[in-house]
Amino acid sequence: MSAVPHPAPDPVQLDELHGRVWAELTRAARDRGHGWRQVTLATVDHEGAPDARTVILREADASQQVLRFYTDARSPKAGQIEQQPQGLIVAWCPELAWQLRLRVQLSLLASGLAVSSRWASMQLSRAANDYLAPQAPGSLLDAAGAAHEGPPAGENRGHFAVIEARVVSIDWLSLQPSGHRRALLGADGARWLQP
Repeated sequence: MSAVPHPAPDPVQLDELHGRVWAELTRAARDRGHGWRQVTLATVDHEGAPDARTVILREADASQQVLRFYTDARSPKAGQIEQQPQGLIVAWCPELAWQLRLRVQLSLLASGLAVSSRWASMQLSRAANDYLAPQAPGSLLDAAGAAHEGPPAGENRGHFAVIEARVVSIDWLSLQPSGHRRALLGADGARWLQP
């Protein structure tokens, strides 16, 4: 039985921390077992109330400071993003004992090369079925798994969409037995905070 590798010690310098956070986000987009692979995305609904759900991190682009997720363009979150593009992403990684709270500027891409190229790479996977369902997410079903009649699945290929989240700031919290540490990394600089 192999031992789980212990993560490197927490960074001491703020610039090192920023690089390390993005390296872990990049790893999480590729590694299904990473704690940040599934994150919570919070948006605001049409009544101004917070609405949160778990999404899968598909890509992390450190050079652009952008995270990408996939969604059905008919989903409530898609409409919420178009109405109010500010959001919050919360991520916890038990392996690192790190929490992230990322303030993000969201955009929904439902057409174009960015969408079609990603669809081409995943359309034959089981995950593609999520975007081919005849009914929109949240639609009523007659029974468990029995969707109401809708247009043929082939006509719904256009419901696949990409959410781009441009990271505005990162609130990093490390919960270690030796002591908790917290930092805020944003466009106006980085600083340590009281945990």
